[in-house]
Parts: sequence; C-alpha cells; structure tokens
Amino acid sequence: MNYGQPKFGSDERLALPGDLEDRPSRRPWIIGGIIVVALLLVVALWMSLGKKPVDAGPKTEQLPTVSVAVPGRQTVARIVSATGTLAAKREMPIGVAGEGGRVTRVLVEPGQWVGAGQVLATVDRSVQTQTAESLAAQIRVAQADATLAQSELARAQSLVSRGFISKADIESKTATRDAAVARVRVAQAQLAQQRATNGRLDIRSPEAGLVLTRNVEPGQIVSSGSGTLFRIAKGGEMEMRAQLSESDLTGLHVGVPAQVTPVGGSVSFAGRVWQVSPVIDPQTRQGIARIQLSYDPALRPGGFASASIQSGSTNVPQLPNSAIQSDEHGNFVYVVGPGDKVVRRSIKIGEVSDTAVSIVEGLNGTERVVLSAGAFLSAGQKIKPVLQKTQG
Repeated sequence: MNYGQPKFGSDERLALPGDLEDRPSRRPWIIGGIIVVALLLVVALWMSLGKKPVDAGPKTEQLPTVSVAVPGRQTVARIVSATGTLAAKREMPIGVAGEGGRVTRVLVEPGQWVGAGQVLATVDRSVQTQTAESLAAQIRVAQADATLAQSELARAQSLVSRGFISKADIESKTATRDAAVARVRVAQAQLAQQRATNGRLDIRSPEAGLVLTRNVEPGQIVSSGSGTLFRIAKGGEMEMRAQLSESDLTGLHVGVPAQVTPVGGSVSFAGRVWQVSPVIDPQTRQGIARIQLSYDPALRPGGFASASIQSGSTNVPQLPNSAIQSDEHGNFVYVVGPGDKVVRRSIKIGEVSDTAVSIVEGLNGTERVVLSAGAFLSAGQKIKPVLQKTQG
C-alpha cells in the first residue's frame, strides 16, 4: 500500500491552500460589479433619452445692442471753402509822368511805407532848371516894359488937359501899356508851366501806401514809355481773390466774414468779402470773391492761400463722425427700419466740425440712425436699438 500519495479520481482535484476561503469572498464582488454596470447603463440611457422630451420652448435669438439717435435738424453756418491768390486790394502802378531823363536817385525800397506825394525817385533836371531861370528873366523884362508903358501913359494923361496930347495918342499909349502887362502874364504862365514840368520829373507816390516793387535804378534813362517803375498797395490793404464755383457763389453777399490762411502758415487772418464777381468765366465756370484783409507781413501779394467763407446758414441734421460710413459707392449711414432691421441710407455730407458732420442730403432728421458699430453691421440685420439723446 502506498501511503501519503494522493488519489485522483474523476471527481477529485488538487486542493490548493486558501481554496475554501476564496470561493465565498469573490461572489459578492462579482455581483456588485454587475449591478454597478447595470446602473450606469440605465443612467446613461435615461440621460440620452431624457433630453429629447424636454420642451425648452422657442430659441431666444441673441440680438446685438446698438446705440441709435434721432438727429433732428439744426441751424448751422454755411461755410464755403475756396483757394486763390493774395494781392493788393488797390495796386497802383507808378511810372514817369513827365518827359523823363536820367534817374539820379531812388529813395525807397520794397516793403517801405510812403506818404501821399512823397518823392520815390528823382530825374536829372539841369537843362529844365536853366529854362526856368530864363523864363523868370523874361518875366522881369516884361514887367519893366509894363512899368515904363504905365509911366508914359500917366504923363500923357496929364498933358491932355493942356492940349499937348491928343486922345488918339492916349489910346495908343494905353494899348502899349496893356500889351506890356499881357506879356508879363504870358511870361509868368510860361514859368509856372516850366516849373510844373520840372516838378513832374520827380517820381512821386499818388497815395499813401506800401511799396511792393521797384524796377528802376540810379543812372537809368526813363521816359513815358519806360513802363511801371514802382508798384504801391494803396493804404497797405490786401485781399484774397478766391476762386468759387457757380453754386458756391449763389447766396454769397458782400460783407460776410471769412478766414484766410496763407499756404505754408498756420495763422488765419480775419477778413470780409468786399466784392463778388458779377460774371462767370465761361471756360472754368468759376467766379471770384474778393476778400479784404488788413496789412500783415505774412500776407504777401502773389502768394497762394485758402479761405473759409461764412455764407449764410442752413437747417440740416447733424451726426457724430462715428455714424458716417464710406465705401466705393460713397458715404452712407445705417438707419433702423421696420422690425428693427438695419437699412442702408446714402447721404451727402456738408460742413464738418470737431463735434459733428452736417448731412445736406439723405436724411430729414426723424430717422433712428446708428451712432456707432456700423462697420460690424450689414443691411437687413436685426438689432436691439438703444435710443440716446443727441446734443442739440
């Protein structure tokens, strides 16, 4: 007999240590795991099926909130912008008034102020001075003849009563005396004429003003055909000759204020329109408005300048610059149409200031206009408008 050898049969197996303890401890864990998995499946199924029957109602559309305003209409000054040249208001060209000659002295320079009648240049008058002295001598001769003729007439008249002189002799001596007096007057007139001619040799300023140009030098021979020797701005008054279109000239009146800014400068000068062109250039379709300006060294005749002319007033809507949009089709704004939908509205802008832009066409002032965020909107889009007050 073999003792100690395990016997194996069809219903027997090798018993391992712990078998009797492990078998009952695994069973609850397995069952618990199955239950947990089943619960998770039930919960997942319930969650997937439970969303569908929930009725959340109609979806709420998220509309953009946009600030809008009703601009109304305001009275604003109508400003006309123009460009043009600066010039003397009354420019006086000065040349030779007399017979001319050699210039001996030039007494003024451009930019210098002169008075009425002041000598600007002198011309040699040596020959003319001798002529005047000769005429003065002739006057003295004629006066001597006239004095002698008067004496002879007086003596003859004293002898008439004695019968020594006939009336015919008296008449002859009276005629001689009268002729001598006439010769004196002729000589005096000739001397005055010569002196006036000599005085015209001096080139003088006809009015007080500012010397603009000088085109003569000492030693130059001048005559009445020499052209303009000096140019003077009467009273130093300047003007801007602003070029304006036909439409801008409409409604422009004498006396309206203007601001003139020379090119290259930042200072503006106040002036007033003193003349509006009565005709239009058929080629350019423009006219000239002449703006009077007080003298200032920065206002140089011949220079270029820009002007802002206040030409009446208009009653138009005004909007902040943020409300104005632009594209290849021009300027436009967005207005709120029926159903709070955005509608594009083409406009034409007028005067632009630091605070507002005038709308001359496209709006009547009663529309609800989008103030900002226009770049993020599109025509037909629905918005939630928030009305804001405009500064009026």
